[in-house]
Parts: sequence; C-alpha cells; structure tokens
Amino acid sequence: MSKKKHLSDLYPFLHGKQQDGESMDKALMTSVRQKAADHVSVFESYFEKNQEDIVSAAKIIANMYRQNGRLFTMGNGGSSCDAAHVAVEFLHPVTTGRPALTAVNLTTDVAMMTAVSNDIGYEHVYARQIIAQGRKGDCLIGISTSGNSANLIKAFQKARDMGMSTIGLSGMNGGEMATAGLDACLTVETDSIHRVQECHVATYHILWDLVHTLLADDRGGLNNGDKS
Repeated sequence: MSKKKHLSDLYPFLHGKQQDGESMDKALMTSVRQKAADHVSVFESYFEKNQEDIVSAAKIIANMYRQNGRLFTMGNGGSSCDAAHVAVEFLHPVTTGRPALTAVNLTTDVAMMTAVSNDIGYEHVYARQIIAQGRKGDCLIGISTSGNSANLIKAFQKARDMGMSTIGLSGMNGGEMATAGLDACLTVETDSIHRVQECHVATYHILWDLVHTLLADDRGGLNNGDKS
C-alpha cells in the first residue's frame, strides 16, 4: 500500500469522505504495528551505533561522582520532563542498594527562568544557573530532540569554560550539539521526535544503571548502599 493510500485510509476526513468504524479500526491497528516496528528499528540502530559512547558517558558521570561532583540536567518542553526524570533517578533511586547521588534539575526554578527570560533572553536561562551553581568537576547533561536549543548550547559553552564535563542527548543529525565539542553527544538519527524521545528515556535509564555499576566497587558492592 502506498503512503498516500495509507494516509487516505487513516485520515478520510482530510479527503472529503467518511469511513466506517471497522475500516477505521483496521487502519489504526496498521498504524500501531508500523509505529512499533519503527520504534524497534530505530532502537536497534541507535544502541548498536552508540553503545561505546554510552559506556564512555557513564564513565564520565561515575568519575564525576567519585570526585564529589554534582550532576546538572536541562532541557526544554518534553525534554525538560526528561531532565527532571534524569535528576530524580539519581536523587531517589528506586532499586534497593543504590545510594542517592546529587543531581540538580535546572528546569524547576520558575522565578529564575522567567526573570532571566524577561531581562536578558530565554537563551540564557541555563547558562546563568551554571554560572551561579556550577563548579569545576561537575557534569552537565542537556537533552534536545533537535540538538539546536540555543539555551542548551550557551550553557554547554559556559560549563566547558568552567571545567565541567558535558553530555548531550540529541536527535536527527545532532544539530549544534554534535559540533559543540561536548565530552559525549548521543544522537538518535531519526526525524521522528517520538522515537528520539523513546531512545532518550532508555538511554538515561541505562546510564543510571551503568553509573551505579561502575561505582559499586568503590563501596564494596551494589548491596551496601543506603536503603532508606
């Protein structure tokens, strides 16, 4: 079935016709299978290509924690939710035996973000926070489906100037993140924002697990952490 024919069947109202419920259900189920298949294809391609870089990123974060550094996270829109998710995973580990680790979500301070946006521009909302809170040896993770978020790029530049480690999660062709000189840039090479976001979630869950695995020897194993 051609793409044009499939779209006509799935969205008949765009073509001036109606469709019975049974035909609509079949078209919708076809769409489900196609999206699931695309998800699997993108996942397999991304993790096959980026597995070594993911391990390298985990080592960067683990080494940062060994030196009493702090993790900072940032993102816009849906990626701001991912930034919050990354931070809470490290702050409040759900797996028994994994200790809580310092992580700061830079998307939470509404007063700070609106003040900076109003006074000097939204592209500075994360850089200003890094100037105030970041220090040499910390690590900054930025998440963007396009890799072109100006406020993330500015914050990355400031973080690098300050001696912080920088890790980007991007999509499509990596955008400006791919050429910003980050310590690691993990790019999901697809134009589908949903597939990019799905890979990002899996990536930071894997990073979280790898970081704890790498730190386990420092405290004598995975089961010797604070269980409270």
